[in-house]
Amino acid sequence: MRILFVGDSMTIGAAGDHTWRHRMWQHLTRTLPDGAFRVVGPRTALHEDSHAYADTAFPAEARAHLAGWGEGWLHMAPLIRETVATHRPDTLLVSLGLIDLGFYTSPEQTLGNVELFLAEARAANPTLRAVLLPVLPNVRAATDAAFAADCARFNTLLAKAVAELSEPRSPLLLASAPAGWSPERDTYDGTHPSAAGEHRIAAAFADALHQAWAVGGPYEGAPSQEPSRTASRG
Repeated sequence: MRILFVGDSMTIGAAGDHTWRHRMWQHLTRTLPDGAFRVVGPRTALHEDSHAYADTAFPAEARAHLAGWGEGWLHMAPLIRETVATHRPDTLLVSLGLIDLGFYTSPEQTLGNVELFLAEARAANPTLRAVLLPVLPNVRAATDAAFAADCARFNTLLAKAVAELSEPRSPLLLASAPAGWSPERDTYDGTHPSAAGEHRIAAAFADALHQAWAVGGPYEGAPSQEPSRTASRG
């Protein structure tokens, strides 16, 4: 299995972060046989080209991704065909949409970019499979009713699209959003995941892979054993 992580600032992470990509790599390393998976992608750095991951033992070859600070479906759709053709992933783990809705596109426009992204990815690999995470509203949704409604509307559209666009040779899964996602507990600044949030995002993808495709096993991360990052460290 060749995995490509695709995402925005919540996925790329910043200096001092573990990232949920790291948590997912740890999970798959624990639950899959040696050599059963490989992480691929054109980028390896954190935000601002930092390589200061919280865990210095995170192997360089496992840091690969296609994620960017301030980048959403709008930005990734034009990149995904070449990325899939070059790096040959067979499984995408995608967490996108918050930045699109917050700054660039309406729910319907964002869905159009989702559909373009999937079409472009499948043009490079018609048997590609993907797990998509719903948008996890950030602290803005607590005070901006229109933005909260856009997040909810997009997640409804995304669920319908995943069901309609999934194919036997190229299956799509909608991961379940972490129950009770809380910007206060699960982020360090209202948006970007804390240790608890990293584990909860990784668990959402791990559970989808395990339950639908028998990949790996139950997620066993323990965020309570680690200190949460604080906004001042960013």
